[in-house]
Amino acid sequence: MSKLIIVGPASPLRGGIADFNEALAKETIKSGSQVELISFSLQYPSFLFPGKSQYKTNISENNELKISSIINSINPFSWIKTANYIIAQQPSAVIFRFWIPFMGMSLGFIARRIKKKGIPVYAITDNVIPHEKRIGDHLLTNYFIKSCDGFITMSKAVYEDISLFNPQAKKVCLFHPVYNVFGDKSSKSTSLKALDLPNGNYLLFFGLIREYKGLELAIEAMQDSKIKALGIKLIVAGEFYADKEKYTGLINKLKLDNIIIHDEFIPSDKVKYYFGIADAVVQPYISATQSGITQVAYHFETPMIVTNVGGLPEIVQDGKQGYVS
Repeated sequence: MSKLIIVGPASPLRGGIADFNEALAKETIKSGSQVELISFSLQYPSFLFPGKSQYKTNISENNELKISSIINSINPFSWIKTANYIIAQQPSAVIFRFWIPFMGMSLGFIARRIKKKGIPVYAITDNVIPHEKRIGDHLLTNYFIKSCDGFITMSKAVYEDISLFNPQAKKVCLFHPVYNVFGDKSSKSTSLKALDLPNGNYLLFFGLIREYKGLELAIEAMQDSKIKALGIKLIVAGEFYADKEKYTGLINKLKLDNIIIHDEFIPSDKVKYYFGIADAVVQPYISATQSGITQVAYHFETPMIVTNVGGLPEIVQDGKQGYVS
């Protein structure tokens, strides 16, 4: 029986990448393979993490997975320990998740060490060129990219970005899978009751609020007289990783009363309710590769309105699953 090791965030860490990794592990197990997830004992030092918490509040649903949280992203001794542990498991292959240059040194070190033992090393790359650039990004990304045997991307934009670091890299571009970890679709009436909201027409901006996601564009659009006449409200559901006052200040400046902010990391069991009330999901991103939010919208059959950037128009066909503007 083949054994696959997936290296990246997993429970008790929260977030879309952790959800993805666990879903991938479960589906791979169904195919008859053994799978182990190697996650982080320390993902980000607290002073580098912009949110309230890095951890889930409920992890009971993941007990069937084997998860070893042993990587400390800033402790080289843990990198050696992790590499030795992986080598001892004698996996058929190892898949790393790469989404931010900060992880390039730790994951690249581990990848190089196990690669020397003849273990195939691949990477699912969410981003290669980061949305929010910092000093050292190129060096860290380059170190990781040159540690791997091949790459899986989920957008043409990332597929092309890999060539900037390794023109000869073996790579394949696949469709970002649709998330099925948030339960079945919820009716609008049930969703409104669960969120304690009145009946009405709602647009949804969902997920972590970061600068590149262009929330200010959605806020500015809500002052349109046609939107006001239709009684449409915008729900902003997600934790702020950007300056919240920038957005609340804009709302106050425009004197808007048709925007509702739920500033929290949305637990998995509540996601269906937000998509259940939404007439459409808005993603006014300023830059993008792909987005897990579009795949959640697909799962709940919710139309999308997205900007024509990065991989978004690859996923949302204008006039079919939604609109590209």
